[in-house]
Amino acid sequence: MIIDTEKWQEIFKTLGQHKLRTGLTAFGVFWGIFMLTVLLGAGKGLENGVIEGFPRVANSVYIWIQGTTQVPYQGLPIGRQIRLEPTDVKAIEENVPSVSFIRGQNSVGIWGGTPPYTKYKDKNGTFYVQGTHAGMANINSMRIIEGRGINEIDDDERRKVAVIGTRVKTQLFDEGINPIGENITLSGISFTVIGVFKSLADGNQQQEEEKIYIPNDTLRYAFNQVGWVGSFVLIPQPGLHARVAEQDVKKYLAEIKKVSPEDVGVFGSFNLQNEFDKIQGLFTGIEVFSWMVAIGTIMAGAIGVGNIMLIVVKERTREIGLRKALGATPTSIVAMIVQESIFITAVAGYMGLVVGVLLLEGVSNVLEASGGGSGMFRRPEVDFGTAISALVVLVISGLLASLMPAAKAAAVNPIVALQDE
Repeated sequence: MIIDTEKWQEIFKTLGQHKLRTGLTAFGVFWGIFMLTVLLGAGKGLENGVIEGFPRVANSVYIWIQGTTQVPYQGLPIGRQIRLEPTDVKAIEENVPSVSFIRGQNSVGIWGGTPPYTKYKDKNGTFYVQGTHAGMANINSMRIIEGRGINEIDDDERRKVAVIGTRVKTQLFDEGINPIGENITLSGISFTVIGVFKSLADGNQQQEEEKIYIPNDTLRYAFNQVGWVGSFVLIPQPGLHARVAEQDVKKYLAEIKKVSPEDVGVFGSFNLQNEFDKIQGLFTGIEVFSWMVAIGTIMAGAIGVGNIMLIVVKERTREIGLRKALGATPTSIVAMIVQESIFITAVAGYMGLVVGVLLLEGVSNVLEASGGGSGMFRRPEVDFGTAISALVVLVISGLLASLMPAAKAAAVNPIVALQDE
């Protein structure tokens, strides 16, 4: 019946006789799918912008000392200053199985104090200096755009090498000068520039690009921080949530530093995965809300289609009665109404989907032309699975819209219908 050309000609003729009514009916379905596409695409664009502002390693944990002891423990007094030490890194690696990766970090000027005076020839400035290790570019949310990053040889040999941010390069080096291989001084200590990085963190990109990264052990020995570590950065074992490793490390540190388990103010921490989970939950809520709003609009459009089909059935009562009198079965009558209803909703909805996708593509191209996105909004898009889901919603809504009119048409009494005026 679907490829019956006579039936399709009849459908087109019927719709063509009531162009305005058909157009207004179809617009309700069109608008619902269009809204669904635009809302989901906008939500995805917002999600892309926020997620890309996170470090590429989104399950890292930072632990530091935030205060003195406030609870006496094992005969030790309150007010003790606890210190993280380089040997703690090895101890945690060996005794905390939930930790996959851990490194110590030191800095100059970031946690108070004065940033080191930085100089290159006649140019100078003050920039924060952060200690780092090989393989931490993703954790630090940075991308090397010139030269290279810190490697394991730099770590092992405590080389005096530096990776500078793009704003550091702009301030210290004239345009056209390649900084790679040049020597800069940090508080009078000479370092060779081996790379330039661009920050991937949207929120504080400018501040991050005013940093200078050097091997952490080099920093400790060059800036008199040999006996302590400012903070730890760690990653849990695959499959574990970061909070498990965070709790295990803090518990182990409390044991080896003789800190009471009740003294919760000694160790400070920041769990990036907790923040990432909150963001993911927010966007899941946005997606659910978008579907609720759009499906409500689609159903309203489907109800409109159903109402119009009831009018069609009323207008064609004599025709339907004649069909049944000539031998048409209730199934063929139902199929005629259902086919017409699904055709209206499918075409209107498909057009809404196409127009919505084209709008999102246009916005995405404009953002790409302007630099890939603005702040927290990048690449609005609707994936293939969502498009298929929308088409399924279309078919279902068209089917539902036709059930009542089809049932009414199937119940028409031929004798009564032929007497209808």
